[in-house]
Amino acid sequence: MATYPEYMVAPIRQDLVEAGFEQLMTPEEVDAVLNEQSGTVLVAVNSVCGCAAGKARPALKLAVSSSDKKPSKLVTVFAGMETEAVAKVREHLLPYPPSSPCIALFKDGELVHMIERYHIEGNDLMRIANNLQGAFEEYC
Repeated sequence: MATYPEYMVAPIRQDLVEAGFEQLMTPEEVDAVLNEQSGTVLVAVNSVCGCAAGKARPALKLAVSSSDKKPSKLVTVFAGMETEAVAKVREHLLPYPPSSPCIALFKDGELVHMIERYHIEGNDLMRIANNLQGAFEEYC
């Protein structure tokens, strides 16, 4: 059951889709991507909150668009909407607690870098983008 009306989240979803992120809508889609044993996957747990709009999404777009090294795949799920897909992503993010927004980088099926909500709220978007670019340099 969705928490928000689709007309409200559609432009927020589109923000990342236009930046090259694939929207995952089911647990099966999540597992298909995150169980891959080769390559890198950047996962964004998107949200309607202000820190997602003002920091997380802009930092994601900046990091991806301005990095020489990039993840093989960019995906996103939307907190409060496709609850089963979000729950499946959160299983892959353990031992980290549920957090939205959050950003995770997987390499060869293993979680290698995590940015939780409190890292997003407590930083400006340039710091978040630089953090992501550092992770891309190290793992991609």
